[in-house]
Amino acid sequence: MRAYLPGAVQLVYDNYNALVIAFGPTERTSEVVLSLALYPRWVNLFFAHGARLPDPEKILKGGGKIVRSIRLSAAADIKRPEVLALIDAALEETGWTLNRAAKGRLVIKLVSAKQRPRRPSSGGA
Repeated sequence: MRAYLPGAVQLVYDNYNALVIAFGPTERTSEVVLSLALYPRWVNLFFAHGARLPDPEKILKGGGKIVRSIRLSAAADIKRPEVLALIDAALEETGWTLNRAAKGRLVIKLVSAKQRPRRPSSGGA
């Protein structure tokens, strides 16, 4: 994601369910465009305005009014043409023009006092 979104501000949240890395043009959470949520067994790519995006391949999941996501099985999934098309559409939707010369920043926003265990349980999936 860093290579694809040069100059992005990366906001890190260690919340109750997952480690989240959100990407946007500024430190304002209201301007986040995309985020990766790292769970013990999978990673989701969230689109902050996913409900408004064209999705001809029907890969976006979620039924809310705004956010949609894709479950990534492998790091290479981020380079699938239909995923890259959605990322491009998300950038266009928000009007975020990437500054390829800018250096991105990493900002730790929140560490939750109460968390679920990060290790997968020994039981079934």
